Amino acid sequence: MLLKLTSSPNTATSKREFFFRLWVWKEGRTAHRKRSSKVHLLKSCRANASREGSLAISGMIVRRRSHDDTTKWECLWSFILFCTFSLLLVWFYFWWEAHNDYSEFNWFLYNRSGEWSDGTVPILAATAAGFTYITFLMILALCHVAVGQQLNLHWLHKIGVTVALLTTIIGVISVTQMWGEEWDVVWISLQATGPFLHIGALAAVTALAWLVAGQVARAEKTRFQVMVLLIYLSVLLTLYFIPLSITSPCIMERGSLKAAPSIIGHQGAPMLAPENTLLSFNRALQRNVSGLEADVAISLDGVPFLMRDRTLRRTTNVRRVFPGRQYDDASLFNWTDLSSLNAGQWFVKDDPFWTVQYMSTSERWSLGNQSVCSLEQMLKLAAKSKSSVVFTLRRPPPDHPHYHDWVNLTLDTVLRSGIPQQQVMWTVDSNRDMVRNVAPGLQQTSVKKLPLDTLHHNSISRVLLRYNQASAQDIRLYNENNISLTLYSVNEPWLYSLLWCSGVPSVSSEAPQVLRKVHYPLWLMTPDEYCLIWISTDLISFAVVLGIFIFQKWRMSGMRSYNPEQIMLSAAVRRSSRDVNIMKEKLIFSGQPQ
Repeated sequence: MLLKLTSSPNTATSKREFFFRLWVWKEGRTAHRKRSSKVHLLKSCRANASREGSLAISGMIVRRRSHDDTTKWECLWSFILFCTFSLLLVWFYFWWEAHNDYSEFNWFLYNRSGEWSDGTVPILAATAAGFTYITFLMILALCHVAVGQQLNLHWLHKIGVTVALLTTIIGVISVTQMWGEEWDVVWISLQATGPFLHIGALAAVTALAWLVAGQVARAEKTRFQVMVLLIYLSVLLTLYFIPLSITSPCIMERGSLKAAPSIIGHQGAPMLAPENTLLSFNRALQRNVSGLEADVAISLDGVPFLMRDRTLRRTTNVRRVFPGRQYDDASLFNWTDLSSLNAGQWFVKDDPFWTVQYMSTSERWSLGNQSVCSLEQMLKLAAKSKSSVVFTLRRPPPDHPHYHDWVNLTLDTVLRSGIPQQQVMWTVDSNRDMVRNVAPGLQQTSVKKLPLDTLHHNSISRVLLRYNQASAQDIRLYNENNISLTLYSVNEPWLYSLLWCSGVPSVSSEAPQVLRKVHYPLWLMTPDEYCLIWISTDLISFAVVLGIFIFQKWRMSGMRSYNPEQIMLSAAVRRSSRDVNIMKEKLIFSGQPQ
């Protein structure tokens, strides 16, 4: 910009005019140089867009879509992060639903290690910590994608993800080898949680529409847009129609709901008192259980007594009373020695179910002064309370004096106790014909899943199975053929509700005090109600997704209608009117005579 300075600086007015024109000329030259440098810088940034992450000009930041800069190696780590999150999600869900069988898991650990400990505590702590950490990284990754940042995982996080992945894989393999049947709880629990998990998953995928729509609207490559849309729509459509494969016995007409399953106290109420003791059975009866279940062994002198473990180390003070015999089989002790042992102090000390800490001093004293219970004592208690009895009988070791007549000893004890035969469920397969002839009133019970023809041929009227061994079809067939089914061990309300809807007549539980509080299934809906919820959820999700995609397209198209170079250059040279006025005043007053 060229200006001719023709004014004479003789007067104050001409001086002010001279300085003002000089200032305007300097500002014009500066703006021209800035404009040239800005244009050159923009061209350079365009040429090196794959390497530049952001461009700052006059306080305005233009961010590149840095997903273009994400290397294949970092994409691989992002995929590993997603796989780790998915695996941990399944692992976390497994342990959440396996709460029904925590005591069984601890018992498995005891049989392998010989030492009792609550092995679920470190597993749950590690799982919760790992899942929280990986979830946090997943959220950060989604936030980076949302704002167009690189998916560049720090090397410390790469180590953390690797450790979480390997630890989870090792845990899955270990549980599969040691406790493989427990994986069935995942599929069983989905019958109770499936409809609600579907709604949660659909809400999450619907929320991801904002991120997907933004990526598609900003993408320059048509191939990338099509790929992202196909993946997202495939997942969305799968969730829309997945209720067609969801089945649950709790989706039924309310009029078809049968009576609540009767509850049998497995080992009494072992969460409230030491297992297989008179106090435990009494506390179970106080919870209005319909029957009692126990594990029976034969002593050296032929007395059937209640003991779950092979040895006495876990549930008695045998290490103090008989230090040299703590690893001996429980059947190698006579009844006199067994009666001298304390069967309650371990419960107060170990507090295996975290219940002792809430009991009074008198209750703890009562818990700590229990003795080993005989089968006859339990039968007399059941006869007095008119409760049914079911027990599993363990055969003594081969060198035991009663290795051959163990069935006869147990049958004599049952008959001698005075309990009505129809209250006893006999589960021993050995010499079943002899038992049926001597005591025809006993309810013959099978602990194996046998064909219906075999059950009828052996006059077996009851079946005792683990809850994962009977399908909905099995339950229906047993009910239709007048076979009474009892499933064990049912300790959680959700499982009890599910079996209630399935029509199971009775369950065996270690937590009768919990199940007695369930007066109605946790949820029950008719097929029409579920269909209405399903369709409404899908329609709402579709409307939200469609609205998000339309809004994102409008938002991005509005942003593209402006020329970024013009915006930045005009912002670079623009001065506020206030700044210009201040400069004018300085020039005017600086030229006035003092």
